[in-house]
Amino acid sequence: MKQLEGQVAIVTGGGSGIGRETALMLAAEGATVVIAGRRRVPLDAVVKEIEAAGGRAGAYAVDLEKGKAAADLARWTVETYGRVDVLVNNAGHSSKARNIRWVGQEEWDSVLAVNLTAVYALTQAVLPSMIERSAGTIVTVASYAAIRSSHVGGAPYGAAKAGARNLMNNIHNTLRDRGIRATTILPAEVDTPILDHRPLPPDAAGRETMMQAEDVARAVLLCVTLPPRTVVEEIVMSPTRQRDMAKELEVAARMGAPDGVD
Repeated sequence: MKQLEGQVAIVTGGGSGIGRETALMLAAEGATVVIAGRRRVPLDAVVKEIEAAGGRAGAYAVDLEKGKAAADLARWTVETYGRVDVLVNNAGHSSKARNIRWVGQEEWDSVLAVNLTAVYALTQAVLPSMIERSAGTIVTVASYAAIRSSHVGGAPYGAAKAGARNLMNNIHNTLRDRGIRATTILPAEVDTPILDHRPLPPDAAGRETMMQAEDVARAVLLCVTLPPRTVVEEIVMSPTRQRDMAKELEVAARMGAPDGVD
């Protein structure tokens, strides 16, 4: 029997990168996977990939930056599949301006809305289904920026991911005796499409040093397939080899600065 047979999982940001790889792995272990994200086309493509391999999945297009969208996703999942056993909070984005001196209020609010507020809202929405059965696993893919923030991820991103990490710690400490497992995964650089939106995207040589999306997905899979008696509270992941990021950091520090201002 597959390890997640009969379970239902939600994976946000599931159309590409870490989310896509996670959805494929969870489905391969028998879970019915709800793949959520903003763009319907890539979501449907992942569903077809899972179904072609004999798995079960559904797509749900949602912009988690908007109000009650997270609660609507959880409600739809329970109404459609009857339960939620696993939640993977993976969706996220960073600001264009990375330096706190140049980050505008709109960018700040947007980054916190997706990376922190949506994690709170979706987690809160799935908890009744989990507490009712005294079982459930919540994995939040945060970032190494939560513990060592810089212009790589940017000030809003680091702050939001640190908040998400703290939230997962709170859930672990307060709901573990109700059977709820809460895990934070803190990956450093991963070669995913989000890197294309950096002020100076890394080149091919730089990407070759990075972790791959499947590496993080394997960590998620470990956390959700361990026996219910065991919880992994936190995983910090980083590439084995370091790379020179001086030029990228320089460009990121100036992104959004007024002309003539250092």
